[in-house]
Amino acid sequence: MEQQRLIYKIASEPEEMEQIYKLNYETFVEEIPQHQQNQERRLVDKFDQENIYIIAKDAEEVIGMIAVRVNRPFSLDHKLEDLDRYLPEGANPCEVRLLSVKGSYRKSQVFFQLVNVLVGYCLEGNYDMALISGTDRQIRLYKKIGFEPFGEMVGTEGAMFQPMVLTKEKFETTSKAFSKLMQKKRPSPTLNFLPGPVAISKTVEQAFSSPVISHRSENFIEEMKTVRSKLCGLVNAQYAQIAVGTGTLANDLVAAQIRKLPGRGLILANGEFGYRLIDHAARFGLAYDTLEKSWNEKVGIEEIAAYIESNTEIGWIWTVHCETSTGFLFDLESLTELAKKRGIKLCVDACSSVGIVPVDFADVHLASAVSGKGLASYPGLAIVFHQEPVLPDRSIPRYLDLGQYAVADSIPYTHSSNLVSALHAAIKDVNFENRKLMGEAAKNLLTQAGFTVLGDECYSPGILTIPLPDILRSRDIGEKLKREGVLVSYESDYLLKRNWIQFALMGAHTLKEFESALAALQKTMHRKAELV
Repeated sequence: MEQQRLIYKIASEPEEMEQIYKLNYETFVEEIPQHQQNQERRLVDKFDQENIYIIAKDAEEVIGMIAVRVNRPFSLDHKLEDLDRYLPEGANPCEVRLLSVKGSYRKSQVFFQLVNVLVGYCLEGNYDMALISGTDRQIRLYKKIGFEPFGEMVGTEGAMFQPMVLTKEKFETTSKAFSKLMQKKRPSPTLNFLPGPVAISKTVEQAFSSPVISHRSENFIEEMKTVRSKLCGLVNAQYAQIAVGTGTLANDLVAAQIRKLPGRGLILANGEFGYRLIDHAARFGLAYDTLEKSWNEKVGIEEIAAYIESNTEIGWIWTVHCETSTGFLFDLESLTELAKKRGIKLCVDACSSVGIVPVDFADVHLASAVSGKGLASYPGLAIVFHQEPVLPDRSIPRYLDLGQYAVADSIPYTHSSNLVSALHAAIKDVNFENRKLMGEAAKNLLTQAGFTVLGDECYSPGILTIPLPDILRSRDIGEKLKREGVLVSYESDYLLKRNWIQFALMGAHTLKEFESALAALQKTMHRKAELV
């Protein structure tokens, strides 16, 4: 977890208080059986009006809390006879209660930081020690931060507590050691440079975490309409349909519609995903020719025009826009102009380009995209753009019938409200200029470091493909980087075969993160080269 995104503060808002009551219930009713269950799953402390709550927040979520109270009698006064006999003469204590950290945040510095803020608050109030009833499950942890036990255990079976005290002096001597301990426990953040699943922004993550709603509810139907409208605006398309599935499903939906077109088709291929379109066409029994090139070899618009000129029965063209296996970008503008001039239907696999580079589908018959690549959301939604209305066709399997989606506002079957909400948030964050600048800066850093990167300025800024020296194996480099917390693309058969690795800049990245990944790559390659 990224500690820099957490906020520590004194609770002040009604929503924060409600979350405190829920967390109080989860901890001291469900986890530690100290209080009775209730249907509201809400526990308000008996000293709530006197408590000062110090909380840790991850965005809007309260993920940890600790309460401090200064009025005597303390709760410990009721549990431990003659509490003052355990305290130094003239002591000015406050009582700490209701310490709770959500489970997924416990192996982090949240506990330490809450206590750190607590100590600062106590010092400002001239309190020289903090008393706590520490659960017997965490006594070792309390000791590591400086709490010292005194008196006998109190409580009931299943909910036993040890009275403990923390002084300013003890906290100062143990806090550095505790901080180092937690730093060792905290895993290094993973830097994700995969082409899918991509690195997810906090905004998209929060949207995905929203409560599930029915795909038949008015709220979901309205959000689906909004998302489809924004997608159309992003690419200048008339219609957009969204199905639960991957880019492969989107291309099957396209293939099922292509089958209805007259004439033969022409499929362009110069990499893995162009050849996959050929496979889609073969499985659907389409009539087609192919214009195939070696991997990473340019398919020129003049060559395409010449082929069409000599093969007048060509009625449609199907191509990828961004060839993900290399980063090669087909000249979509020239292709669109050529197809329009010749009266040919142009179909495009744009899974790796929508959201990365500007595209205009105004004259594109069909285009496929996906939520989990260039749009930088979670995988799981297949998108098909079309310019003409589509009606259901009983000759097409139901799930592959684009018309079924069109007449049902893209909700003919069960949908995921979480995925649609996440995609909605991701669309709002699309910024082509930032993508371009990030890609250019990353490529410059790679070349300055001595790496070869496939392609020129016409290649996608979202895919940086690096051929490795023959003395090194892409699998070894990729696996070593993975152990270092850096995820690059290398495991696909086509990359392993060519000894390539790829940095995909499709998700939520910063240049600083890329610099860290590049440093890890340089160190890894240097070590591997020394062993060869």
